Amino acid sequence: MTGVDIILHEEEQRRIARLAERLVHDANARFVALIDRNGQPLAWAGELGDVDRTSLASLAAGNVAATEGLARMIGERCFSSMYHEGDRGHLYLSSLSELGIVVVAFDERSSLGLVRLRVRQITPAMQEVLDEIVNRSRAASAGLGGYESPLAEITDDDIESLFR
Repeated sequence: MTGVDIILHEEEQRRIARLAERLVHDANARFVALIDRNGQPLAWAGELGDVDRTSLASLAAGNVAATEGLARMIGERCFSSMYHEGDRGHLYLSSLSELGIVVVAFDERSSLGLVRLRVRQITPAMQEVLDEIVNRSRAASAGLGGYESPLAEITDDDIESLFR
């Protein structure tokens, strides 16, 4: 992980959501989720029905973490993607650097080959947005670039006076 708290602004979320919508369309997928490595949902697109987004994001992140552990056991740094095949529904998960995971749910209207191709094509654009988020979040946590915390002006004396 990046070691920094991620701050997702509305415009960045909209950009990621537009990319997820494009991927749903281009891959003929049921839905696409972009989550962070901690299992927090960043963006969703497509028809989720009654899928529990929080649970799906948590389980997908755990799946990726476990699979990376398996990769290290055989001398690989990581596996960049995973595929889960069901009778009617399938999941394709792809890592985006150290921050994100793309989850694509699809059925018989699409194919693994098409999903993999479309994910590979859209990855640079998604990676660009994630890199901007990470860079801005790091600057904010370091107090650089005008991204100072709204709590920065509160002093220890202010806190003490609250509890007197």
